[in-house]
Amino acid sequence: MTALLREIEKQARLLSVEERELLAERLLAAASGAPLTDLDVIWLEEAEKRYSLWKAGRTKGVAAEDALENIRRELRQ
Repeated sequence: MTALLREIEKQARLLSVEERELLAERLLAAASGAPLTDLDVIWLEEAEKRYSLWKAGRTKGVAAEDALENIRRELRQ
């Protein structure tokens, strides 16, 4: 492991859990050769925002079955 890589890892460990998860997702996407699109980045940011709100108790989760039923109902209208 190079000194640069050790320093990057040291700095990454100082990030919040959410920031480390985002960094890992971006690094994995880059390693797979499939770069994140602008839309991917927007969805990641939205998902992180919603997760943070849920984790802080500022919003409630919805059961997948209920969410899907609501979507189906809206699509039938």
